[in-house]
Amino acid sequence: MATDAHLEGLTGTVADPSRPLAAGADDRIASLDFIRGIAVMGILAANIVAFGQPFAAYMYPDAFRVPHSASEDWMWVAQFVAIDGKMRGLFTLLFGAGLMLFMERAWARGQSRWLQARRLFWLMLFGLVHFFLIWRGDILFSYAVCGFAALAFLRMSAAKQLTLGLLGYAVGVILYGGMMAPLVLAADTAAGNSGGALAYMRPGLMEGMQAELADADVQTRLIAGGDYPGYVAYMAGTHAGDLALFIFIWLFETLPLMLIGMALYRMGLFSGGFDARKQRAWGWIGVIAGGMVSLLIALWVRQNGFTFYGTQSAQVGFSFLPRLPMVLGYAALLSLWGPRATGWLGSRVSAAGRAAFTNYLGTSIVMLFVFHGWGLGLFGQLGRTQLYGVMLITWALMVLWSKPWLETFRYGPLEWLWRCLTYGKLFALRR
Repeated sequence: MATDAHLEGLTGTVADPSRPLAAGADDRIASLDFIRGIAVMGILAANIVAFGQPFAAYMYPDAFRVPHSASEDWMWVAQFVAIDGKMRGLFTLLFGAGLMLFMERAWARGQSRWLQARRLFWLMLFGLVHFFLIWRGDILFSYAVCGFAALAFLRMSAAKQLTLGLLGYAVGVILYGGMMAPLVLAADTAAGNSGGALAYMRPGLMEGMQAELADADVQTRLIAGGDYPGYVAYMAGTHAGDLALFIFIWLFETLPLMLIGMALYRMGLFSGGFDARKQRAWGWIGVIAGGMVSLLIALWVRQNGFTFYGTQSAQVGFSFLPRLPMVLGYAALLSLWGPRATGWLGSRVSAAGRAAFTNYLGTSIVMLFVFHGWGLGLFGQLGRTQLYGVMLITWALMVLWSKPWLETFRYGPLEWLWRCLTYGKLFALRR
C-alpha cells in the first residue's frame, strides 16, 4: 500500500497520513514517482553542459572552452531532439498534476489554497538560493511564480483547464516563433545585409552575441579560478534580471503545461483512466511526430553551422510546437510503464522520483564541487562526451542513494524540510 511519503516531491504534493488514499492511488502514485524520476534524470542530461561549460554553451557549441568535435555536433542534435525542453516540459506537467493532487487532499481536510500558496512561497525562496548561490539555471523560482498564477484555475473543470492550457501554449508557439525568426533572418541570412528593418537589427544582434560571449569569459574566470564570493557577487550584480527574463521566456510554456497537467491528472492519465491501447498509440504518435519535426529543425541548425542565433531560435522558438506532442507522448507512455517498473532499476528510478526535490537541488550542489576551482576545478575542461560521463555517474548516484534512504526515512531530506516549512511544524523523518 502506498504511503504519504510517496506523495512528497517536486510535483507539489503533500499527503495526509490520517486519510486513506483514493481508489487507484497506488497506480497513480507509481506513475508519478516513475515519471518524476525519469524527468529529474533527464533534466540533468539537459543541464550538464551548462554546469561544466559557460551558460551560453547550452545552446551554442562555439561557447565551449574546448573544441566541439563533429561527433559531438551529432550529440547536440540527439539532445535537442530527445531531451532539450522535453524533460523540463514533463517536469512542469507533473508539477501541475501535483498542484491538483495537493489541493484535492487539502480541500478534503477543510483547508484552503493558502496552504499551497505557503508551499509555493517556500519554493520561491529555495529557487532564489539556488539561483544566486548555486547555479544560474534555476527553474524553481519560475515554477513558484507560475504556480501562484495556476491557483486561480484550480476550481475550473478539467475540460476548461485543458482548453486554456492548450490555447496558452498556442500563444507561446506564435509569440516565441515570431520573436526569434527575425533574429536569425537578420543575423544569418542575406536579408540582414539588404537594407530595411532586418539590416538595422543586425549590428545590435552582433553586439548582443559578443556581450554573451564576454559574459562566458567572466564566468570561466570566476568559476574555474575558484572565486566563489566573486561569482556570487557577479550573479547578484549582473544576472538578477534573468529571473524575470526566464519567467517571460517560459511563461507561455510553464503555466499552460501546469494547466494541462492538472487536467490530465483529473482525467485519469496517471491512474489508468484512459484506454491503455489508445493511450499507447497516441503516446507513440506524439513522440515520433514531434521527434521528426524536432530532427528537421536540428538538421537545419547543423547545416547552417550552429550559428549563435540559429541555435537560440531553434531552442527558444522553433522547437516550441513539436515539444508539446513529445511531452504529452512521453507522459502517456511513462504513465503506462510506471506501475510495472518494479524491478531493480525501475524501483530505484521511482525512488529517485520520490526524492526529486533533493535530487534536483542536490545535483546542483554536487556540480559545485565537481566544476568550481575550489573543488575539482573541471569547469571548461571537459567536452560534451566527457560531460555526459559525469552525467552517467551522477545518475548512478541518484538511483543508488534514493531507495536505501527512503527505506529508512519517510521523505528525502529537502522534501522533509519543505514539508515542515509548509505546515510550520516538525514532522517525523525516520520511519
